[in-house]
Amino acid sequence: QVHLAESGGGLVEAGGSLRLSCTSSVRTRNSAAMAWFRQAPGNEREFVAGISRSAGVTEYKDSVKGRFTISRDNPTNTVDLQMNNVKPEDAADYYCAADFRARSAIVRTSPSFYDSWGQGTRVTVSS
Repeated sequence: QVHLAESGGGLVEAGGSLRLSCTSSVRTRNSAAMAWFRQAPGNEREFVAGISRSAGVTEYKDSVKGRFTISRDNPTNTVDLQMNNVKPEDAADYYCAADFRARSAIVRTSPSFYDSWGQGTRVTVSS
């Protein structure tokens, strides 16, 4: 069973930066596409950013392009989300997820494709 653990959430001022990390209990290098989703109260869970198994392909939600960067450190089975110029609308619970069925250069954006999920970390934005 895969265990994903997120960290790094907290309170950030609008315009500030925050870095989220997700560590997997199993190897994800070349075996799983990884992604960050978020869910704000009353909203559905939405795709934020993803990175392919090979780390050669990244995908972003339009509203975070140019502000957020997803990266993976394969030796440590960690996927990070660097959040810059954070906006009030970025406030949500952020979840790390793993897609072990994705092809090498594919990042899928629907949560239904993701097999394993972390417990989430909350990002609060003060304006």
